[in-house]
Amino acid sequence: MKIVTWNINSVRLRIDLAARLLREQAPDVLCLQETKVANELFPGKAFEKLGYVHQAINGQKGYHGVAILSRLPFKKTAVEDFCREGHARHVCATFENGLELHDFYVPAGADIPDPAVNPKFAHKLDFLRGMVNFFAKKKAKRNTPVVLVGDLNVAPLEHDVWSHKQLLDVVSHTPVETDLLGEAKAAFDWTDVTREFIPHTDKIYSWWSYRAADWEASDRGRRLDHIWVSPALKGGLRSQTILRKMRGWAKASDHVPVIAELEI
Repeated sequence: MKIVTWNINSVRLRIDLAARLLREQAPDVLCLQETKVANELFPGKAFEKLGYVHQAINGQKGYHGVAILSRLPFKKTAVEDFCREGHARHVCATFENGLELHDFYVPAGADIPDPAVNPKFAHKLDFLRGMVNFFAKKKAKRNTPVVLVGDLNVAPLEHDVWSHKQLLDVVSHTPVETDLLGEAKAAFDWTDVTREFIPHTDKIYSWWSYRAADWEASDRGRRLDHIWVSPALKGGLRSQTILRKMRGWAKASDHVPVIAELEI
């Protein structure tokens, strides 16, 4: 099973890039974040024409939004309310082959890493704690096939950012965030697919800011996009890819897709 996760940063604006991605990579499942569209305006028919007829969508006008688009049929879909602000930031699909797939868009948290003065950062920490609690309660299912993907908006490891020292007080790499994401990972004994294939000592990113005049030359990236698998799937991992080249496509998102191939 080949799964792609991508913060598309507006599905309607980048539908042509999504179509190109699907034609080139031919995944079984595409998970999107930051779709920025209400459910009734989601371009579902465009994905149907590409063969992704099974769709689980949790959208919102102008902001946020997640979607799971699949060539494989679902048994059921669900949305969990991790978000105290009522944002569309989670959707789950259970496939007929038994796989349970969670698609997350964790709040970015704005710029000031102090929950006392920055409500958006407080919201982010609250969301991460919600993930910890949710998966701790589901821990009995860790020996079943479960996958978590999405823009988690945290670069947890030293070499997930271009400069560990300079970003320790920058939102997405602060100790309180990385600690909470670590708790969420431990709560279900998740395996970080990218780091199963790429050593922790190697720098790897999935996001580069629009603010950089030349993103590729400066290469000041962060690994914000993740695929995790439950213990039941760890032995079935076959490959992972971060599609860095897509950051250079015309009208690109500031995130690039992350891909995992696994046996169910």
